This record gives sequence, structure tokens and C-alpha cells, in this order.
Amino acid sequence: MMRLRLVKQGTKFDFFAASKFWLGLSAALMLLSLGLFLVKGLNYGIDFRGGTMITAATVEAPDVGLYRDTLDGLDVGDFAVTEIFDPAAEITGSVPNQVTIRIEQQGDDPDVQQSVIVAVKGALDEAFPGIQYLQTDSVGAKVSGELIQAGVLAVLLAIGAVLFYIWLRFEWQFSVGAVAALVHDIVLTIGVFSLVGLEFNLAIIAAILTIVGYSLNDTVVVFDRVRENLRRFKKTPLREVLNLSINETLSRTFMTSATTLLALIALYVLGGDVIRGFTFAMIWGVIVGTYSSIFVASAILLRLDVKRDWDKQDPAAGTQFANIDA
Repeated sequence: MMRLRLVKQGTKFDFFAASKFWLGLSAALMLLSLGLFLVKGLNYGIDFRGGTMITAATVEAPDVGLYRDTLDGLDVGDFAVTEIFDPAAEITGSVPNQVTIRIEQQGDDPDVQQSVIVAVKGALDEAFPGIQYLQTDSVGAKVSGELIQAGVLAVLLAIGAVLFYIWLRFEWQFSVGAVAALVHDIVLTIGVFSLVGLEFNLAIIAAILTIVGYSLNDTVVVFDRVRENLRRFKKTPLREVLNLSINETLSRTFMTSATTLLALIALYVLGGDVIRGFTFAMIWGVIVGTYSSIFVASAILLRLDVKRDWDKQDPAAGTQFANIDA
């Protein structure tokens, strides 16, 4: 029986022939991403800015321009109207012709925000007879600030846990390479969201944490093979061992990434606007995660060097738990 392979067996690509170029490109993209974040910022959603999100549905197809004209006459501050397109509405039985209306936080007084909601719904009732309000969510300024802190803390704790796990399973050089790849993926994800202006909310934080897990899984597969080959080829230069290990896992890496991307692209196209930001972040994360596992983590490991005799335990190196199955 033939196995499906996206990469033929026995490849001998030299992934370090232009490693300085790839590391330089990664560093430049990270600096560009940080610059975009500092200058342009992110399009924070209601979760992080505070405010109200109203999901409504009408009998007729929504005219977003008419919604905006209706709300322009009200003193509600910044708002955004987005049509929710669900191509599977007839199959799933969900309500068609939906829109989401996001209204910025009106100070810290909840009564003021509630009066804004009443005014908005009154104007929409008059402009769109028969309109249905499917969901109304409000987030105060204090809560949104706490959500930002919780989101940042979750990402930092995830990176710290990865650092500790890789240190226990391998040694500190592997940890540095893995964490550098994760930081690379997170910074580039934030940069692309700043560039394209997609809404950045709690769902994107969830996507970033998922990207951390995916990228780590990819990196650990390569590092496991590196460790095996270091034991087998104790006199072979580290560069050759790394090239051999990446080539041996290349088919698995591309197969995993390709099948994951197929599912994510289907979700992006057919899943509707509600999860579009999440799936976009995941698609981008799978691409940069695959890239960083090969061209960032391994390149840093090559420059840091690593011990060759894995048969002798060295507690100071953090390899006393290297044989734990996880």
C-alpha cells in the first residue's frame, strides 16, 4: 500500500545554507510588526475597549448604509455596523439577514450606556419594522481592562510553561530555540492584525494560544528527531544532524500543516463573520508556525550548540527528565 506523501522520501535539503538570511528576515518582520503595533495599534473589539454589541436580524437583506445613516443621527459616539453572512443558514436553520452593531463605551456609568442601548433600539425599531434583537452584550471599561491583563497574562504563562517543559524534556538550548519560535509567531500574528485592521478580541487571544500549541507541537517533533540522531551520530557535525532531522520529519510537517489548512480555509470561507477573525489568525499561525519550526528554532539551536553525549545525565543541563514520555 502506498502512503500519500507531499514530500518525497529521502530528501536532502540544506536548510541552513541561507540561515542568516532567514533569521534576518524573521528579525526584520518582527521589528516591522512591533512598529505597526506601536504606530497603528490594533482594532480592539468590545472585549478590550468596552462598549455594547447588538446582534439584530431583519426580514429583508440588511442595508448596512441605511443602518449607519440611522445611527448617525444619534449621539452615540463611535460605532460600527457589520453584516453577518452565513452561507449555511438554510442548512443549519440559523436566522438569516443578521447584522452586528458595536457601540463604544459611554463613560463608566452603566445607566448612561443603558440609555444609549434604548435609544439605538428605538431608532432601529422605527427604521426597520419587525427587526429582531438576537443578542445584546455590554462590557464596561473596568472589565475590558481586566480582560486585556488576563489575555496578556495567559500568553506569557503559556510561553513560560513551554520554556519549562522543553527544558525538562531536552536542555536549555532547545528551550531557547522553541520559545524564540513562539515569540516570533505571536509577534508576527499581532503585526498582521495591526496591518489588515481585523478586530482583535478574546477569540484572537484564544487563537494565539492555539498557535502556541500548534507551533510547539511542530517544534517538539523536530527536536525529538534531533535528539535521536544526536545519540546515533555522535561524531557528525550538528549542522548535518539538524538537516537530517528536519528532512526526516519534513513529510509529516507538511502533511499536518496542509490538512489543518484545508479545514481552516473551509471554516474561513463558509463559517461566516462570527469566527472569521479566529480562523484568519489560525491560518496565519499555521503558516508562520511551520516556517519558524524549521527556520527559526533549529537555526537558533545550531548557533547555541548542544551537548552530544545523551547517555550521560547532566542535572545542571536540565536533561534529567529527558526520557519522560509526554
